Amino acid sequence: MKNEEICYSPIGVIHSEHVSAADTPIQPVYAHGCRGRGEIFAEFAEGLADLEGFSHIYLVYHFHLAGPAKLTVKPFLQDVTHGIFATRAPCRPNAIGLSIVELVRREGNVLYLDGVDVLDGTPLLDIKPYTAKFDHLDTANNGWQDDVDDETARRFGKRGYRALGED
Repeated sequence: MKNEEICYSPIGVIHSEHVSAADTPIQPVYAHGCRGRGEIFAEFAEGLADLEGFSHIYLVYHFHLAGPAKLTVKPFLQDVTHGIFATRAPCRPNAIGLSIVELVRREGNVLYLDGVDVLDGTPLLDIKPYTAKFDHLDTANNGWQDDVDDETARRFGKRGYRALGED
C-alpha cells in the first residue's frame, strides 16, 4: 500500500474574508467573528439533510495554496522546530486541513459559518458533524503546546487578522 495514489474530488468550496495566509488566524479558536460560507456542489446537496441540527461541524479541506511538504517546521506559536505531524502547519505530505467551525445556519446548499480560519476559495473535501458525545476529550497532555502561554497563543494565533473596527 506504500506510495499508493489516493484521489479525492471536492464536494464544494469554502468562501471566507481571508485572502492572505499571513492575515488569517491559525485556528478557529482565534477566528471568532470570521464569517464564511461552505458552498456545496448541487450533486452533494442532498447529503446536507439534518446537518442544521448540529452547532459545530468539521470541515475537511485541501490546502490548495500550501507550499512544498516539509517534515519539520517552526510553528507560529513557538520558535522551535517540531515534526510536521506534531503541528497543524499546512505544508504537509498530504495537504489536508481540518477545522471545527460553528454552523450558523443552512440555506439550501450553502452553509453559513463562524470561526472560519480558511482561505477564500479553498476546496472542501468533506463535512462531519462535531458532537460532544464522541469528540469531546479532556486531554492530559498537549505536547509542546503546553509550553506556550495563553497570551502568546492569542497574539500569534490571530496573526495579521484584524476584525472590522479593530485597531
